[in-house]
Amino acid sequence: MIDMEKLNVDIFADGANKHDILELDKNPLIKGFTTNPTLMRKAGVLDYKAFAFDILSSIKHKPISFEVLADDFKEMKRQAKEIASWGENVYVKIPITNTKGESSVKLIKDLSDANVKINVTAIMTTEQVEEVLPALQNAPACYISIFAGRIANTGRNPITTMKTVLKMLVHYNNKNNIELIWASPRELLNIIQAHEVGCHIITATNDILEKLHLINKDLNEFSLETVRMFYNDAQKVGYKI
Repeated sequence: MIDMEKLNVDIFADGANKHDILELDKNPLIKGFTTNPTLMRKAGVLDYKAFAFDILSSIKHKPISFEVLADDFKEMKRQAKEIASWGENVYVKIPITNTKGESSVKLIKDLSDANVKINVTAIMTTEQVEEVLPALQNAPACYISIFAGRIANTGRNPITTMKTVLKMLVHYNNKNNIELIWASPRELLNIIQAHEVGCHIITATNDILEKLHLINKDLNEFSLETVRMFYNDAQKVGYKI
């Protein structure tokens, strides 16, 4: 059983639906927000900058991450500085590489030195983390987003990766400016796993957040509800044997 009032991992809502974001902002369990171009496209967002400014007109105090759109590092840097200017609570998502597989570490260091809050995204290996950590030492605040759900999709246990990275942070996080994000979770259990492993933050899309009320639910009651669901659906259709 987990006491949600003592949850030691912050939950960030991951999405691009304005109505959902504003509703989730009212939930004290939601400590911040993240989004990305794929989620925006899925939500039907057509104007990236207009969407960001619209959201930021309401989300003024909780951290929120917006991603650069370029593939060229020079243009990424320009976009990152503009995005950072949108608000004190804004973090700029920089992918760990560009689409050619070229490392973004130099750009990340330049932005860190320029006092930009960064969210390094799409990380999947401890080697990538080891490479980027030195570049984040001067950042005012930053996140390392490890895509645990995608790691799990390959049959690997992301908990092992998270534990290793947390140990690495002991040596690199002298200013306590680096936080680890469990990104792209696949199920509600991942929130509990992130809590137990000591992860700082976990992102979650609406389909997961909608299940938060199930945490600690009585399993006998859940079993009975499931039996009733099967029975009622069979009756509604009128199945016969």
